[in-house]
Amino acid sequence: QVQLAESGGGLVQPGGSLSLSCAASGFTFNSHYMAWVRQAPGKGLEWLSDMANGGKTNTADSVKGRFTISRDNAKNTLYLQMNSLKPEDTALYYCARDMTGWGIYDYWGQGTQVTVSS
Repeated sequence: QVQLAESGGGLVQPGGSLSLSCAASGFTFNSHYMAWVRQAPGKGLEWLSDMANGGKTNTADSVKGRFTISRDNAKNTLYLQMNSLKPEDTALYYCARDMTGWGIYDYWGQGTQVTVSS
């Protein structure tokens, strides 16, 4: 069955960096767009970035220049490098599989918590 498992979250000071990983299994990873989405406390889901199997990326303006998505198709793993973190980046971060390539996400991981605080 399809499984997505995020890791790499934690507590970091403002201005710091974290690298998130999402290990995928149970499907042909390199056939799908993959995305990162977050949910801050008390707020809705916020799409952050996605990446096509061929490498094309899209990133939300709110994190552009600070967050970088990447993938290793040989390792079935999606990554999110987060730099210059701010307290408002505190959220539960999810990776998701795009079913169609048009932003319809059919499988989600359990999420990894990122807390930015001094």
